[in-house]
Amino acid sequence: MAADHEHPYVPRDLKLPGYVPCFLSQLEIVAPYLTASVVVVSLVWLLSGRCAKLSMTERLLMCWWAFTGLTHIILEGYFAFSPEFFKDKSSFYLAEVWKEYSKGDSRYVGRDAAIVVVEGITAVLEGPASLLAVFAIASRKSYSDILQFAVCLGQLYGCLVYFFTAFLEGDNFSTTPFYYYAYYIFANNIWVVIATVIAIRSWKNITSAFRDDKPKRS
Repeated sequence: MAADHEHPYVPRDLKLPGYVPCFLSQLEIVAPYLTASVVVVSLVWLLSGRCAKLSMTERLLMCWWAFTGLTHIILEGYFAFSPEFFKDKSSFYLAEVWKEYSKGDSRYVGRDAAIVVVEGITAVLEGPASLLAVFAIASRKSYSDILQFAVCLGQLYGCLVYFFTAFLEGDNFSTTPFYYYAYYIFANNIWVVIATVIAIRSWKNITSAFRDDKPKRS
């Protein structure tokens, strides 16, 4: 039997029997993701323009929820249900994504229990709920703001668990400072910032609706 390849992850004594190095370069992994994201956002933006009476903010929200929903379902869903992605020898794109991302947080390739649970919940619940938010905004459903607020809380809770468990475990899971700040800090804080902004907006809309409804019930 051939010897296992040496992995690049931290800690160096992390056991990954059967590990197969990335076949694709960082550019070959990141560029398709960014391109696909731009295509999704552009399509939703164009299609949302055909919906009557949608504001620019609502159209932007539809773009975000479509992007984040597909990211949760496809990327995080693959991770959650593919425990041996690091052994992939076929250069399958999604396996390559997680081999690369694990350079910023080796808990993924090491199948840390907290990470698997958070990502599994995100993929199964928050992913479909995000896509439902696209429909809710487009069709002006009464539950739109409540749904968006709930999904944002789920995303923020997941981010808190993600960052705090890393802190409690020593926060030493990145191969270099570049991967630490680019993948672990920057990429994840996009969800922290945007989810916070949307949650505040949704909360204001919900409380405003209750205030407006009070005279009708008195």
